Amino acid sequence: MDAEQHLDAAGFPQRRTSLDLGGVRLCLRWLANFHATFMGEEPSGLWQTGCYRPDELAVMADAALRDAAPVIDSLLSRARFQTLVHGDAKLANFCFSSGNADVAAVDFQYVGGGCGMKDVAYFLGSCLSDREHEQLEEALLDYYFSVLSSALVDKHANVDANAVEQEWRALFPVAQADFYRFLVGWMPTHWKINDYNKQVAMKVVSEL
Repeated sequence: MDAEQHLDAAGFPQRRTSLDLGGVRLCLRWLANFHATFMGEEPSGLWQTGCYRPDELAVMADAALRDAAPVIDSLLSRARFQTLVHGDAKLANFCFSSGNADVAAVDFQYVGGGCGMKDVAYFLGSCLSDREHEQLEEALLDYYFSVLSSALVDKHANVDANAVEQEWRALFPVAQADFYRFLVGWMPTHWKINDYNKQVAMKVVSEL
């Protein structure tokens, strides 16, 4: 029995190709709790840096983005607050309960150390259109950080949740640029590449 079959049996038989706002929040809640649980954890036996795949850099046509990629990665990997990231937090890797009241994740092959914003940027980029992303981003980040703060109080009372939010919010555009960098290096015609994530990425690159 594979992981998805186990989750089916555990009450998570539903898969989604699109989400309403309630579904987006469910997945953000899962990510926030995952990140809170492993806040400060060393990635022993895992990828030292989750998500980042430098192999795509050599084939990138955009020289400015290619040159900025190591700096973008450094900003994320040197953040004060580090956790374990899922590493492939796309919609296809979430399984939903029958009543859509809860969600679980699969495919942990890219789990490693990193800033939680990498997962959030990857996830939102996998399920929102560019217009939705631009319009809903602030409210969805507010929701993610409210869950993260509550979870940190429960799991790591010594961690300053306000400091985590302040640092990670500032790094969210950087994580978006990293996700865009990955997409254009891996598959330049991918449907997830849109005007909004390009605009954010180019702004980040111009400010480095």
